[in-house]
Amino acid sequence: MRPNLLMMLMATVFAAAAVAGPAVVTPPQHDLPEIQAAGTLRHLGIPYANFITGAGDGLDVDLVRLFCRELGVEYVYVETDWDRTISDVTGLAFTRAGGEVTVTGNAELRGDMIAHGMTVLPWREKLVDFAEPMFPTQIWLIAPATAHVAPIAPSGKLTVDIERTFKLINGVSVLAKPNTCLDPKLYDLSGRGALVVNYEGSLNHMAPNLLGGMAELTILDVPDALVALRRWQGKIKILGPLSEPQHMSAAFPKNSPKLSAAFAAFLDRCQADGTYDNLVRKYYPGVWTYFPDFFTGGGGAQ
Repeated sequence: MRPNLLMMLMATVFAAAAVAGPAVVTPPQHDLPEIQAAGTLRHLGIPYANFITGAGDGLDVDLVRLFCRELGVEYVYVETDWDRTISDVTGLAFTRAGGEVTVTGNAELRGDMIAHGMTVLPWREKLVDFAEPMFPTQIWLIAPATAHVAPIAPSGKLTVDIERTFKLINGVSVLAKPNTCLDPKLYDLSGRGALVVNYEGSLNHMAPNLLGGMAELTILDVPDALVALRRWQGKIKILGPLSEPQHMSAAFPKNSPKLSAAFAAFLDRCQADGTYDNLVRKYYPGVWTYFPDFFTGGGGAQ
């Protein structure tokens, strides 16, 4: 091909690319007016601890049902999983490398809000808007009751207790679950000497798999640990904390500000009149023992 013809062809290609520019991903709109017009609100959930029991109830199921009643729309539960739940509510496909998130295109939009005990993490906040903190959590190190390792001696300072707990994982196999709040990379378990065993199943099965010998220890968040302590009473023990206190909350697409605001007002009323307190007592009666500062008067979330 003659040089001048090649130059003309290349110029044409570059000009077309400049006009097209980078692809702009526009998430689908499904704010409060669209939801009310459709007459349904799709609650994205994952069977997890007592937020969603899998039997048609749970703290978040009951709460979102009440929210739907207030909005005058039908409640629709849509089961999802940890790998896709954010894409399901935003309609956006994305990749994540550590704390960095890159939107890569559109995804199937399957729900209007997330409520299944989702921990507020910085990378998630780049994709969704969280409601005010609804439930306290923390990452705990758990062992079978028969394990020789002993719980740490509390120092009265959380930072010291965390360091003492981390010393227990050096050279020990620890069960964790990637892409969740139990992702080993969030707490640098390998860097702290743990022999990480990545579990691909349900979070609800972490404790029984620990008891089954899949690993010597496991990390659990507070809600799952509270359920496990009751379900396998006398068979597991808490060794100590591996994180600062965290929070869980409902999540909404960033382009649904009216829905998010409506839920915020609804949650405020539920906390003020004791409705939320009663739901927490029903599904997590022991949480005040571990997080008294999160609640007021022995019951209400702040």
